Amino acid sequence: MPVRRSALNAGPEKTQTTASARSATRDQVDIAVRSGLLTGRFIPGKAVTLRGLAAELGVSPMPVREVLQRLAAENALEVKPNGRIQVPDMTPERFDEVLMARLLLEPELSVRAMPRLSSDDIAELRSIDDDIDVRLNSGDAEAYMRLNHAFHFHIYRASGSRVLLPLIDSLWLQFAPFMRTVYGRVGTVNLIDQHKAAIHAIEMQDAAALKEAITADIADGMGLLGREILQGEEPS
Repeated sequence: MPVRRSALNAGPEKTQTTASARSATRDQVDIAVRSGLLTGRFIPGKAVTLRGLAAELGVSPMPVREVLQRLAAENALEVKPNGRIQVPDMTPERFDEVLMARLLLEPELSVRAMPRLSSDDIAELRSIDDDIDVRLNSGDAEAYMRLNHAFHFHIYRASGSRVLLPLIDSLWLQFAPFMRTVYGRVGTVNLIDQHKAAIHAIEMQDAAALKEAITADIADGMGLLGREILQGEEPS
């Protein structure tokens, strides 16, 4: 008796569909956790629980475990000897290293991206920066962090870099939770970004000015405020 074609194909098709669903769920979890890190929803030193995240996202613990392990490999999370997973505490030494890496990599990548940024990109950067100004004045630190990331990475992604871009992405995941606590203490009203200078430099195709603007933005936004908070936490 001949076997129907549908019966022959049912197994592989089902397997492929299941694998695709798992991949989509894992991607969903990855986006959610990365967004949480970048906007400071996860606090340095506080445990990140598999079951808690899985329940919040409405998924099983397995994709959450896979994502957390991947982020631990990127140094965004830390796995303790007892299995506890947490956002690493920020130390002065770690802060200085992350800041130095940002100052070395981000101005360079912005210059590489500059020739690929169109007038539409410039209009989008202006729109993001206008929204940032509103959030700075209102004191919405989480929205500011989300938009600040969007501004910088709109520039950086235009570079098409497969080497520098992942490194910078990892750096942002490492410093963002700490900076959220900083903004929670000092507020956002007095923050001064250099985005308008960066946009003008892109319009003028002025590489030196763009490097200067991105460097100043990092040094002012992260360097001054972050170091001040860390020094204040050191025992006298």
